[in-house]
Amino acid sequence: MYQVLYRKWRPKKFADVVGQPQVTVTLKNELTSGRIAHAYLFTGSRGTGKTTCAKILAKAVNCLSLRDGDPCGECAICKGIDRGSVMDIVEIDAASNNGVDNIRQLREEANFTPAETKYRVYIIDEVHMLSVGAFNALLKTLEEPPEHVIFILATTEVHKLPATILSRCQRFDFRRIPPDDIARRLTFIAEQEGASLSGDAALLIARLSDGALRDALSLLDQCFGCGKDVTVETVRKTAGLAGTEYLASLAGAVLSHDPQKALEITDGLYGSSKDMARLSEEFSSYLRSLMLIKTMKNAREIITVTDDEYMLLEKQALSAPLETILHGMDTMRSALEKMHRGGNRRIEFETAVIKLCLPELDTSPQALLRRIEALEKRAAAPHFAKTPEKSAAGSAQSAIPQGNLPAGTNETVSAEGKDPSGTAAEAHGARRTPEELAAGAAKLAEWPEVVQALKSYSPSIAAAFNGSSAYVNGDYVLIDAPNELAFRLLREPRQRDNMRNAVRTVTGMETCRLGPYRPGTAQSEKDPLEKLAEDAVKEGIKVITDKSGEPPEN
Repeated sequence: MYQVLYRKWRPKKFADVVGQPQVTVTLKNELTSGRIAHAYLFTGSRGTGKTTCAKILAKAVNCLSLRDGDPCGECAICKGIDRGSVMDIVEIDAASNNGVDNIRQLREEANFTPAETKYRVYIIDEVHMLSVGAFNALLKTLEEPPEHVIFILATTEVHKLPATILSRCQRFDFRRIPPDDIARRLTFIAEQEGASLSGDAALLIARLSDGALRDALSLLDQCFGCGKDVTVETVRKTAGLAGTEYLASLAGAVLSHDPQKALEITDGLYGSSKDMARLSEEFSSYLRSLMLIKTMKNAREIITVTDDEYMLLEKQALSAPLETILHGMDTMRSALEKMHRGGNRRIEFETAVIKLCLPELDTSPQALLRRIEALEKRAAAPHFAKTPEKSAAGSAQSAIPQGNLPAGTNETVSAEGKDPSGTAAEAHGARRTPEELAAGAAKLAEWPEVVQALKSYSPSIAAAFNGSSAYVNGDYVLIDAPNELAFRLLREPRQRDNMRNAVRTVTGMETCRLGPYRPGTAQSEKDPLEKLAEDAVKEGIKVITDKSGEPPEN
């Protein structure tokens, strides 16, 4: 009879256990030194190796030829335990044997000496399922068992165990296995099985297994049913996944408030037999990735995706307000709960998607916060009035007063009253000094995201702003950079436009003026343009000024 992969490749020694060194190393040291406890408690999520380590420990304490803490696997005891013929190793499923009578029977058997081995080992799986009476019956035996008895308790819900049981056991916590470790194990097993498993496919299976190697092996076994050449597409079809590109398109429809596109994507996925509950979980996971990128400096190590998928997530996260992302996660969770209560899955998902695209239809607190955040950004963005058009005869290029800008970085305005980016500029009156601009500026919290957005235009240009910060005073964005290279780059019109686009994408500011942040500038320090104008007057050269009384840039 065919043996499934997770049974066929169950580790036979501690060295083969994946991702649990904090458990295996300690147990091997105890076995080597002879410090064997009478009761062990293995706790952790499913599929992380609790029962596997319990079986290895049961063999190791009875092995006739222990090798560096690992059972030899060759002696009569090891082979008998592997075959299941040794009656001194008892496995009990507490989910179906949870009564007082079952524990009383166990206590009576424990008094007898082992028939073949040195220790009689009781492995009680899902021990949290025992009744209160069963726990009480087990307590005395667990505290002072016969010298030839060892108890190994395993559970996924350690919080349900009484404190009296916990205090009598040596506890080992099993962690979720890292995706990279799972992917390496899957690749090894696929090679041994004569199959081909791509690296991206192994990583996708590892991500879907959520730290459980047993689940990963079960999914790989299912993929082998489609063929021995397993690719990302094979995994997606087998698991019924929507695919990152569909999730990105759905998120894009939400961010652009396009319910028609979102419903069309949903209809296409439904027509492809995608389960709506699974789609809700996948979309929630996608939004979680956006949230992590949005809130962390480097989320690459936490998000288990390919490099191309991460670049797509990073680009979309820049234009996604955090409130929108959190609202989406809450809405998907609510829809999933309704599906599990018996609601029509397609209707619940479509309703949730429409609420995300049109938050004004949603009266939840999360939707209201999202709408307030949008209004705040709209109110914070400066509004400009058009400068009156000049006659053709008197048209001459003029400069907006930039009291805090170095020479060559002034934002210019054409004779029609528009800057190079095409945005109308307001007419300025009195000139503000650099000290006034810096003193009244507030720190721009979204500046790291602006620099990140600048990478989409030029990674090398964005690198010049590493370690920089920015401040806002009205429509001015004042940059505090650790080197002059950043300001030299901003003297180029194209780079100024790229920076303005990045600021607009992240903050919503329709128009901004760029300059350096220089608090405490001496009063005697004059703007280079102003000094140039004074020198020109001294030389008897007539200076043409704009309406603010300032000389033009050219």
